[in-house]
Amino acid sequence: MNFVPTSLAGAILIEIDRKEDMRGFFARLWCREEFAGHGIAIDIVQASMSHNAAAGTLRGMHFQWPPSREAKLVRCERGRIYDVIIDLRSDAPTYMRQFAVTLDADRRNALYIPPGIAHGFQTLVDNSDVLYMMSDFYNAGLQAGVRWNDAAFGIAWPIAEVTILPRDAEYPDFDPAAFTAEYARRAAA
Repeated sequence: MNFVPTSLAGAILIEIDRKEDMRGFFARLWCREEFAGHGIAIDIVQASMSHNAAAGTLRGMHFQWPPSREAKLVRCERGRIYDVIIDLRSDAPTYMRQFAVTLDADRRNALYIPPGIAHGFQTLVDNSDVLYMMSDFYNAGLQAGVRWNDAAFGIAWPIAEVTILPRDAEYPDFDPAAFTAEYARRAAA
């Protein structure tokens, strides 16, 4: 595997190293030792998938409040997605910055998302399946998000017409001071 740092501290793009022959190819997708060697100490405790029937489907921008320390490894198993992350770690040098990458089933690339970063994606083709491997168990009481089209982040989504849940479309405008205070309150609890 090739580990490519992104512009957000700790977020890493993982590209497979194909061993090809007349049968096709073989590639490793996960190795705890190899990931740890690149500074990714993730203990996978849960895996989920989403099936997205139509191009333009938008999921996100989701994160878990403390005390969750959820990290994710995200891969597109079928189709193609425009994957976006936003750094919500107020003490990080990349706070409020975003990074976007196309993940697709042909390249089989993945994105490691450290704790404290919001995640979302938009499908670029019909019938896209996304696999999420997480380091913490989902807790509905800690689930939160920021709005996909909030001017504070300025994400340039590739498809203008989106299919999105009302919950994701109705997050309020991002208020950095209020967010930082709430994050600190929850982390201290």
